[in-house]
Amino acid sequence: MACLSPSQLQKFQEDGFLVLEGFLSADECMAMQQRIGEIVAEMDVPLHCRTEFSTQEEEQLRAQGSTDYFLSSGDKIRFFFEKGVFDKKGNFLVPPEKSINKIGHALHAHDPVFRCVTHSPKVQALARSLGLQMPVVVQSMYIFKQPHFGGEVTPHQDASFLYTEPLGRVLGVWIALEDATLENGCLWFIPGSHTGGVSRRMVRAPAGSEPGTSFLGSEPARDNSLFVPTPVRRGALVLIHGEVVHKSEQNFSDHSRQAYTFHIMEAAGTVWSPENWLQPTAELSFPPLYT
Repeated sequence: MACLSPSQLQKFQEDGFLVLEGFLSADECMAMQQRIGEIVAEMDVPLHCRTEFSTQEEEQLRAQGSTDYFLSSGDKIRFFFEKGVFDKKGNFLVPPEKSINKIGHALHAHDPVFRCVTHSPKVQALARSLGLQMPVVVQSMYIFKQPHFGGEVTPHQDASFLYTEPLGRVLGVWIALEDATLENGCLWFIPGSHTGGVSRRMVRAPAGSEPGTSFLGSEPARDNSLFVPTPVRRGALVLIHGEVVHKSEQNFSDHSRQAYTFHIMEAAGTVWSPENWLQPTAELSFPPLYT
């Protein structure tokens, strides 16, 4: 089982992130990669829904925040693409399977392979060792980080997009399905940065408004020397506190950096912000982690 030791729990509380190497076996990683390959092979995205993913604020609001394809993806399996992979008519300039940035946001609910991993005894044991009483799964994503042009993810806090009251109720679970290295875009963290609150929030605009989201506040300038690289091997799990500042660089290497990630919220005594872009729906509420 994947229970945290007292020293691991203390390190997570101090740093805001924790690496657990060898959480999944090579066979478990391969099963998810094979399944995502099948999902990609069956991909059929209409021209008007081909949304490029970005973490740059202006591009984010224009490309994702203003599109129903993104805003209504919380209970579906949808595809988001790298910048520069479409021509002006929306046709692919690269092979479709090499164009995808991520697939989200409800793999955990709609696909049996990813549901099995998300609700596995190992993940449940990990959550219990963190003291979670009523954890629910709020979203999931498969992230590709394609060779040579997998885009950077700028410094951010997950709670900027998944805001709760009180804070400190959202936890990211990031599983490396391939080695994550300095060359192909591993995660970088500012240790201890989860204790200073949230500097920026993405909020939904009223229905019918354009763009569909806006930002409150702004990301402060941060000294790059504060970031610590966190390369991990295939099968490693990285716990990510909802307020810890993290990023990843563009992939300039010949190797992809695939990962499966999902977010858990402690539901007991927690209010999920009605302003978050992601909202539970009649079709899919946030499912309990414990089964």
